[in-house]
Amino acid sequence: MNTKPTTTRAATLAALCEAGDAWLAGCSAHPDLVQHAWDAEELAPLRSGEHWLVAESRLVTGMAAAVRIHEELRGPVLADPDLDKLWWLVRLDAAEELADVRQVSVKPAGWTLNCPPTGRQVAGRWWLWRPDGTGRLTGPAVLAAAFGPGQHRPPSESLG
Repeated sequence: MNTKPTTTRAATLAALCEAGDAWLAGCSAHPDLVQHAWDAEELAPLRSGEHWLVAESRLVTGMAAAVRIHEELRGPVLADPDLDKLWWLVRLDAAEELADVRQVSVKPAGWTLNCPPTGRQVAGRWWLWRPDGTGRLTGPAVLAAAFGPGQHRPPSESLG
């Protein structure tokens, strides 16, 4: 029996999770406290504003939008089914561009997002699209376009 492909996939996933966790913890002023929370199977409080902002949507409308975004344009998205929420990590300049998208609320800088590590679920929260360590975020034009027709779509960031 050949287990090499499964082992390789597991190793790749573990490396991606490690890179995503390192990046996410590095977005905190206290990365060691973030790691300590995750080691204790707790959510880690991360403040927005220095590296990214948080755009919040309802789970159902957000999932419908999510499937419209091509893989190469996806940034991290955190899901909490119990709260009926999706949280998109977006660029710092996203608030103005998403202001007219009624299904999305951009949280102000300094807003706290309680996050699990990238490789597992904690307290019912899990990463729909996990941070990959590169710092890639969802562009506001891409997110606006995904939430419906008539939204702004510059040619360089169109979905199609």
